Amino acid sequence: MVGALGVVFGDIGTSPIYTLQTVFDPGDPHPVPVSRDNVFGVVSLVFWSVMIIVTVTYVLLAMRADNEGEGGIMALITLLRRWVAPGGRRTALVLSALGIFGASLFFGDSMITPAISVLSAVEGLKVVQPSLAELVVPITAVIIIGLFLVQRRGTAAVGRMFGPVMIVWFVTIGALGVAGIAEHPEILKALSPTHALGFLFGHFEIAFFALAAIVLAVTGAEALYADMGHFGRRAITRGWLFLVFPACTLSYLGQGALILDDPAHSSAPFFLLVPGWGRLPMVILATAATVIASQAVITGAYSVAAQAAQLGYLPRLRIAHTSESTIGQIYVPWINWLLMVSVLTLVFAFRSSAALAFAFGMAVTGTITITTLLFFYVARARWHTPMWLIALGAIPLLIVDLLFVAANLTKLVHGAWLPLLIGLTAFTIMTTWQRGREIVTADREQREGSLRVFIDQLQDGVPATVTVPGTAVFLNRGKETAPLAMRANVEHNHVRHQQVVFLSIKTEPVPRVPVDQRITIDHLDYREDGIIHVTARYGYMETPDVPAALALLDPAETEGPLDLAQASYFLSTIELRPGPAPTMARWRKRLFIATSHITADAAEYFGLPRDRTVIMGSQIEV
Repeated sequence: MVGALGVVFGDIGTSPIYTLQTVFDPGDPHPVPVSRDNVFGVVSLVFWSVMIIVTVTYVLLAMRADNEGEGGIMALITLLRRWVAPGGRRTALVLSALGIFGASLFFGDSMITPAISVLSAVEGLKVVQPSLAELVVPITAVIIIGLFLVQRRGTAAVGRMFGPVMIVWFVTIGALGVAGIAEHPEILKALSPTHALGFLFGHFEIAFFALAAIVLAVTGAEALYADMGHFGRRAITRGWLFLVFPACTLSYLGQGALILDDPAHSSAPFFLLVPGWGRLPMVILATAATVIASQAVITGAYSVAAQAAQLGYLPRLRIAHTSESTIGQIYVPWINWLLMVSVLTLVFAFRSSAALAFAFGMAVTGTITITTLLFFYVARARWHTPMWLIALGAIPLLIVDLLFVAANLTKLVHGAWLPLLIGLTAFTIMTTWQRGREIVTADREQREGSLRVFIDQLQDGVPATVTVPGTAVFLNRGKETAPLAMRANVEHNHVRHQQVVFLSIKTEPVPRVPVDQRITIDHLDYREDGIIHVTARYGYMETPDVPAALALLDPAETEGPLDLAQASYFLSTIELRPGPAPTMARWRKRLFIATSHITADAAEYFGLPRDRTVIMGSQIEV
């Protein structure tokens, strides 16, 4: 749980720094006037928004829909594929596309969160000493660079280091909240939903626009779900219910009490709640906490990217597993550096947390709404929940979600376009990659031809070949077609090995596959010729290790042990070029080919020994 506090809750746990400040910001296009009724209404809306979206939608509901321990919107998509309701295939496809868009929005969240979080904390220097305002952006940039440089150490190491800091953070903001409440205990009335409902319906013209800022209180909810595979549902649930939620609630109430005391405090209620002597230490602690906040969405982005790659929505990415005990803890270098460049660009472009706040809510509300939709579909298809119960839960939750989406759309021209642009870009890349793979696969299958026909021709001596001693392992996509590398070896070199293994890697829609279910052997009715087909099954959170998988083969099943110490591995590589066929728009063809360049090295990805790996190429027009 301490590790989860150090990684998972940073984002949502640092929302009190900027949420109320943004709501009452006079620079907002639709500012909320500071008055007693409005303060009670806003604080009440914040509390009940967090209660409904985080506690109910995510902690109590969505986190139950895990895919063998893994969470996040990509896990929901795999559950959709597996538990399609009768007659609901078209609905499932539409929801899957929505899910991909939700995952795309999460990438936008992963870029904006580190920028706004660290900026908001370092901006506390302006409260301590206004003359330090010019240092805010440079200090923020240095901190962000340092954060991304330590990612390779892994989630566990980062969590152990950050966990104690976050405990101090939550205890501190909770204590400061209590001190503020003690000055104006009447603020506790804001816990009643009557204030939230009265503000929303009695002053709808103000409250509706306020929702665009109030949503900042629930940022990080999707990270709780996406990071579930790192620490487990129980640790995250306990951390939220027993420490994070109470501490954040006390902080919001304390800030509300401070604004009641003096409306001028709305300019920076979080830092002004701290006594003068403690503001500089609080800036330092807040900066540390917001660095940790960034960690939540960064690790979530790693998980989402890895799952998307395994499910065929992104190219094969180089993934480093950073824990021997928890397989869900990973580091994805390409995503790490992309995020770092993007975050630094946002910091230097927007230069303040207030400017970024207008953009922040769009990504969050979009992802939350899509997650809610997918969850209730899975609940119906997987658990056969009665429709009346689905409606009872889904309708009110979706009304709340859609209200937040609508409110954030009013900020479209003020920055909300940014996460939508990032989301649409990521969505276009992922769907283009999926479509391009389908085109290339169809063309490749035609070129490869039938594996069984190919083996028949070998037995008939067409073309003539010489059998050489040793073991050759040909990686292939299935057992229906002949690998291009095998065809090239036979047709150009006129040789075949004494033992031939056709190996297919199959990614299952589950996080992990038990070792005893890893290998399946098919002798293709040619056992006497030493030709076998092996299928190695992996979960979408695992990285294939071909030599380790082949070591699991029973020598009795392979007519004697394979000479793995000297085996040669053959890979078929494809060079892509845009062709005249109307398979995709020309710009999408170029995007697909450009995306293919980030594909991880196949030999490294599959764990092949480089000195015994042969790569044979071909060219395909898209």
